[in-house]
Amino acid sequence: MVVLKNIPSIISPELLYALAQMGHGDEIVLADANFPSSSICKSGPILIRADGNDIPGLLKAILTLLPLDTYVDQPAVVMQLVDSDAQRQLKTPVWEIYKEMLTEAECRQIELGKVERFKFYDRARTAFAVVATGEKALYGNLILKKGVISSSQ
Repeated sequence: MVVLKNIPSIISPELLYALAQMGHGDEIVLADANFPSSSICKSGPILIRADGNDIPGLLKAILTLLPLDTYVDQPAVVMQLVDSDAQRQLKTPVWEIYKEMLTEAECRQIELGKVERFKFYDRARTAFAVVATGEKALYGNLILKKGVISSSQ
């Protein structure tokens, strides 16, 4: 927990440091409990543990600090359903929660991009950091691309 003014208590010192170090275009993965965070991070991303926290709670806090990239069509992406889950029409209600939170925080409509499972893993390997959470929602993983802060902010 960070004991500073205006820093949400759910943001750990490690997460705050990673967010501050990230530059424009860097990505951070908010990983659900099933995501192979440790093995993905062997390829380079920083592993930040946030066990016991769900992604919507962390996302709400992160969005108070992190601007999303306005220079790309999809500054937020999720893992596309694998064929068997798509065929059985698996529901992903957490995606709607993410879209609402992102749209509200950014004051613009944010649509979630969808990336095939193994391409998502490849993209995660090039991320700045992976935040391993206790999120239990299936397909709860989310990648955010950092934007810029203008001089008026």
